[in-house]
Amino acid sequence: MALLGVDKVFSGYGSMEVLHGVSVHVDAQEIVTIIGPNGAGKSTLLKTIMGYLTPTKGTILFQEKDVSRLEPDKKVKRGMAYVPQLEGIFPSLTVRENLEMGGYSIDSKNVRQGIEKAFDMFPVLKEKRVKRGRTLSGGQRQMLAMGRALMTEPSLILLDEPSAGLAPKAADAVFEQIETMHEERGAAIIIVEQDAERSLSISDRGYVLAMGQNEFDGSADQILKNDQIRKAYLGG
Repeated sequence: MALLGVDKVFSGYGSMEVLHGVSVHVDAQEIVTIIGPNGAGKSTLLKTIMGYLTPTKGTILFQEKDVSRLEPDKKVKRGMAYVPQLEGIFPSLTVRENLEMGGYSIDSKNVRQGIEKAFDMFPVLKEKRVKRGRTLSGGQRQMLAMGRALMTEPSLILLDEPSAGLAPKAADAVFEQIETMHEERGAAIIIVEQDAERSLSISDRGYVLAMGQNEFDGSADQILKNDQIRKAYLGG
């Protein structure tokens, strides 16, 4: 059974429907990238999976249980984590306090252990542990957001545009950390990413969305080698 199964989900914002029957699945320890043009529904899909939006039709199964209408905090306790696009931290809190906030649902011993693991994985965070979030660079903020998401030892992490707004070197560092995070923690990861080629290069499979519907899915290699997809979504 898939770790996550999204089956024919319809969702959106009030009366504005964005997803029209989208289906995806993610197996344990997989990396899956979702690509498509602006407005295709990629971020809406992540928000619906995480519970910030409630599907009007369709089902979301996580670890074989229906979580379609669970609130985000309940999904965190079941093993999901979400890193939003841009500003996924508390700028007025220190690095350490941000990590502590990520562990709000676990006991103090596990919080301490989680912080040490985050510092081991992201050494720059240890160096900046008493600095306010607002003083960090874009890449450091993204690493802090990922470190905070890892505090609950999730089995599924949703990353929404992790390289958005970053300089090339900072984006490279973030992708290196995503690979490290996957290798060391073994969590499954769904990535929505503007640099689709880079994201697919570290993924097992991918989905192409267009106008809120599934257009194509296959192995990451199949998508990277598909001439039509390359011309439409990967810059030729």
